[in-house]
Amino acid sequence: MQRLKAFFINNRSLIVLDGSHFLYKQMLEVLQDTLNGSRMIFTNCKTWLPPNLNMKNDPHPLRFRTDEESWALFTHALNMSIPPELLKLKDEIAKTCGGLPLLIVKLAKELSHKDATIEDWSTVVQHFHHDHQQLWSNTLFKIHKDLSLYMRRCLFYFTLFPQDFDIPARRLIALWVAEDLVQLEGDNETPEDVAERCLNLLIAQGMVQLTKNKLNGNVKMLKESKPGEEVGNFFHHGISSGCFLMLLVLDLENVFRPKLPEAIGKLTQLRYLGLRSTFLETVPSSISKLQNLQTLDMKHTSINTLPSSIWKLQQLRHLYLTESSRSKLKLQHDANFPTILQTLCGVFVDEETPIRDGLDKLLSIRKLGLTMSHKQGLMSLQLEAVVDWVLKLNQLKSLRLKSIDENNQPLELELKPLVSHVNLSYIYFLGRLRNPSILSQFPYSLIDLTLSGSGLVKDPMQSLEKLPNLRSLKLLAKSYLGKKMVCSLGGFSQLRVLKLWKLEQLEEWDVEKGAL
Repeated sequence: MQRLKAFFINNRSLIVLDGSHFLYKQMLEVLQDTLNGSRMIFTNCKTWLPPNLNMKNDPHPLRFRTDEESWALFTHALNMSIPPELLKLKDEIAKTCGGLPLLIVKLAKELSHKDATIEDWSTVVQHFHHDHQQLWSNTLFKIHKDLSLYMRRCLFYFTLFPQDFDIPARRLIALWVAEDLVQLEGDNETPEDVAERCLNLLIAQGMVQLTKNKLNGNVKMLKESKPGEEVGNFFHHGISSGCFLMLLVLDLENVFRPKLPEAIGKLTQLRYLGLRSTFLETVPSSISKLQNLQTLDMKHTSINTLPSSIWKLQQLRHLYLTESSRSKLKLQHDANFPTILQTLCGVFVDEETPIRDGLDKLLSIRKLGLTMSHKQGLMSLQLEAVVDWVLKLNQLKSLRLKSIDENNQPLELELKPLVSHVNLSYIYFLGRLRNPSILSQFPYSLIDLTLSGSGLVKDPMQSLEKLPNLRSLKLLAKSYLGKKMVCSLGGFSQLRVLKLWKLEQLEEWDVEKGAL
């Protein structure tokens, strides 16, 4: 190792290690003293690494090839030109290889030695498909060997969704919890913690493919048709006949305006009610009878008022509403709130919303999204109550606050130091920051920050560049009103995404060497 160290001190190198944890550790010890710009790439079949192997960069997972990419690689690896009549097998070849580069190249090599007839090629593809199926049989054996029972149950839950269907992690975790698939391992853990860890392990094992997050701005409107009404009639007749009474999950996401019967209140075992993107305008009052409900997802609906009886759902853990619908919660000051509520998103707050001695009793919130709308100068007490409530949310991970007038224009947003919120990783603020010094009092745990309409006069980069874990920063319209912005040496060491949008006063942006 001493000879290696002497060599690397004098030579700038790129080192590639394939799957050897021991060598990785040894090479780190060698390279840490060189400081000459050498780099190391470590390849592994799993994204999980022993805790003593520290990385400065996130793992780069290899993805499956698309059908077009698969065909391009296949034709490149094939040592012959393809007759037009064999192009009929294009889709079958791409499907057979499943987007795996090694299988694509292997099939190309096998076919390059065969006569170029459709019969010969079809025979080879069929045999190859059979061998591929055997590969997945071996994978199933590995799953049963390496995964615990509850992790196998979580993995096989994917079979309920169509093939190649993108499943939001938020939805999957809530469904796993509702179906009671996860197994608690510690006294201080929640089922959501275990489910999230299970999902990360399945991703690390390469058994679940992680896809890119979609942009959420535009919701596709669907034409009204019979399926929504048919779903309602189906459930009405089924429940009336004594069916579905033991149902745990009712997920109607993307079903256009399903007609929910009042009899839904008889589904007393229900834990998950998914109405996202259904564009419903009302829900039956009988949902207050669903005493075991854990998740009520009404995002992207037209429901703007929920009855106060919603707080009778003492097992409720996640409540999603639609902020654009100005969804208001009716509250009674003597209401017995569900103390285990973790998610409260899309809530509209005005002068009548009881925050103090009302919503501020919810202290287990991890994800909070509020839109505060009022006439200027009429809601200072409400803003103060919201700020005091946020300060008491010690488990908060995600905070989204908007302060707007009747025309959706930003109004003043009152905040206090958040440095004690050590779990807070996501912040979205829309509104004029009354105390801009808050930027220097964000917690070091912050990963994703968005500011809009903040009206900052002083360059925010001086404070934000010191956040050690910040990966995404978006400064949107009127968030900064100054003319000059500077990114200093060593600042933003982890930043991956920077978006500057509609900073109309900005004239000069200096990025020093070694910044970003």
